[in-house]
Amino acid sequence: MASPEQGRSRRPPTEEGQDREVTARKAAVRKKPARKAPARRKVTSAAAAMRSAVEQIAELLGRVPESVSSLRPVEDGWEAVVEVLELERIPDTTSILASYKITVDAEGELISYERTRRYSRGMIDRPT
Repeated sequence: MASPEQGRSRRPPTEEGQDREVTARKAAVRKKPARKAPARRKVTSAAAAMRSAVEQIAELLGRVPESVSSLRPVEDGWEAVVEVLELERIPDTTSILASYKITVDAEGELISYERTRRYSRGMIDRPT
């Protein structure tokens, strides 16, 4: 039959000085000031906003946008449509591209993106 002491974990007795040292370290950790968030840069131009957006969308999609087909200011930043090569084919006119609508805030951070259209490179927009 096992004694009740066997199920419990035993800690070796510590010296009082060690306990004070541990308590002092914990208190020092709690007193450290919180880290400030890195300062966000203010984007002042449409070109700077688009460079930032293109870098971010390329990282997310794994493809570099070929062009920016539209750009307009919105209340809190910029909205753009970029063209991305999604599937490269031979001949080049059969390659598949996509249009992505991108929203960027005033600091140049990507807020949202959405694929709005897929088409072959050789397709011509016709008036309706």
